[in-house]
Amino acid sequence: MSEENKFNQTKGNIEETVGNAIGDKEMEKEGKKDKVTGKAKEYVDEVSDKANNAIDKITDKFKK
Repeated sequence: MSEENKFNQTKGNIEETVGNAIGDKEMEKEGKKDKVTGKAKEYVDEVSDKANNAIDKITDKFKK
């Protein structure tokens, strides 16, 4: 997981919590968006890594 994705998730969680506590619906909404964006990017990174690993394995088999 990249540090940026983790940061966005943490930042989003804080914004959502503070927004909820003070009744700021816009801040709460922004926090939810940041949290979801960070999680989605994390998922895309994981899928990309798995695809690259699969490609590397296939490439290695043809090199032998």
